Amino acid sequence: MMYRSVAACALMLLILTVSESGARIHQLKLKNETRFVVHLNTFGYFANGTLDVHLVSLTLPPAKGESRLPVGFSLARSRVNGILSFTAEEMEECLLMKTKSDDELILFLIDTEKHSVHVKHMGSSDLVLVSRLKPEKTTDEVKARRKREEAPVDGKPKDQSDDGTEKQKENSQVQAKVTPPVSSAVSKPESLNGKTLELEQQGESYNFSFRLIMSARSQGLYNLDFQNCNNMRQRTPNPYSLHVEITEKNPNGYLSASDIPLPRLYICMAAVFFTAAVVWTYTLLKYRYSVFKIHWLMAALAYTKAVSLLFHSINYHFINSEGHPIEGWAVMYYITHLLKGALLFITLALIGTGFAFVKYILSDKEKKIFMIVIPLQVLANVSYIIIEETEEGASEYTLWREILFLVDLICCGAVLFPVVWSIRHLQEASNTDGKAAMNLEKLKLFRHYYVMIVCYIYFTRIIAILLKVTVPFQWQWCQEFLVEVSTLIFFVLTGFKFRPASNNPYLQLPQDEEDLEMDEVVTESGALEGIHKVKKTSNGRERQREVAL
Repeated sequence: MMYRSVAACALMLLILTVSESGARIHQLKLKNETRFVVHLNTFGYFANGTLDVHLVSLTLPPAKGESRLPVGFSLARSRVNGILSFTAEEMEECLLMKTKSDDELILFLIDTEKHSVHVKHMGSSDLVLVSRLKPEKTTDEVKARRKREEAPVDGKPKDQSDDGTEKQKENSQVQAKVTPPVSSAVSKPESLNGKTLELEQQGESYNFSFRLIMSARSQGLYNLDFQNCNNMRQRTPNPYSLHVEITEKNPNGYLSASDIPLPRLYICMAAVFFTAAVVWTYTLLKYRYSVFKIHWLMAALAYTKAVSLLFHSINYHFINSEGHPIEGWAVMYYITHLLKGALLFITLALIGTGFAFVKYILSDKEKKIFMIVIPLQVLANVSYIIIEETEEGASEYTLWREILFLVDLICCGAVLFPVVWSIRHLQEASNTDGKAAMNLEKLKLFRHYYVMIVCYIYFTRIIAILLKVTVPFQWQWCQEFLVEVSTLIFFVLTGFKFRPASNNPYLQLPQDEEDLEMDEVVTESGALEGIHKVKKTSNGRERQREVAL
């Protein structure tokens, strides 16, 4: 009952979060925010990739006696291939106050008093800025020239037609200088620096927008942040409100450079896992007299993994083409992802306890592991769903990411305990019950399985992350490739070691009567599992043998 309620709450929560998703077309609303840095997004751009930022509204607290520090946006390219690395001193200072930088850095400084946004560009890449420039004021020279041209010549007024032509020409020149067109394309890096954009005010809020177009030299992984330097070192930061819309796009779709291969990767891996599941099902049907229930649970896990990858691929396809997921496909993916995570850890824990292969009853200590692992795994999957559907700039994003990391580590550590307990049980049995040869063979397999689990956790949680932060930005999809391939190898090796076959060391039976008196399992047939004789085992429990008719 508890599991059903947890699953129902998780399903309700994921449906609510999907309905508010903005995907690659981001929309972030913050009220009474006090953070001095709000990380909006990280995105990898190819050549001709575009970044559209529309500040819908920004409400700042009234300035006090001291001078106001800079407020605005910063766009910084990663210093290394994978991540943006800063020193401790750089993390403590506001990027908007930097005057020089060796890295690619673009600052948009908001000046509410002059109703303008000043652009600073540090770096050597050539970018194209498209935005509404702030109109320049008419200079005294232009006014004097206009007065001289309007003055009569030789005491005669100028011809109306000529005056009209000249005036129209002058107005067009002044108009071009005073109110430039909405879009201003800048191709040289030095011309981008020092530009002034128009900042509009509506009541107490301010708004403006701009677009950046990446060139071949400027492509890379960028971090977009909103920074309010006034809250950097204050004990009681002043709250502000922010509403911003961000659209990031590459020439072939809305996915980041590192995510573009993911739809094809997931669909291919779904086909591979489905093929492996079919082969496993054929093996179960071929050796059906040696099949246990846990074997069918392993088959269900493989099919669920394949379906989850299929929906994951479809979800990414629509994100790439539409800029946001289709709600129905996203919900199906999250449901299968939730089931896959729960089945994976249930299967690992059951195999680790030796259930069905060595014994048919779980001890109280092993039952507690299931009571801990299953709810935690549900929580981990719900955390993952919330992270996927939450904007990076939201204050809850960091919290749920930390929860996911902690819960995942607890689950990974918990599934190792049953394997360790099974190894200790077999070690004790090999020294007491006279079946040393067979128990040592089982002990060997359990030790191999323990090493497999450790390697699987190590590769998917540590090596994959290290790979992501070291490879170039367009190759970061290799992290997902490594995770899926290592999962496939782990599934295949687990299936091979615990395959239903008469020559499997887990299912080998002693041949003489003396060993039959000592053994707990008296048949290799999964159809007759649960048949025991009265026998006190090494852990002190007694089991009653049932008569098979």
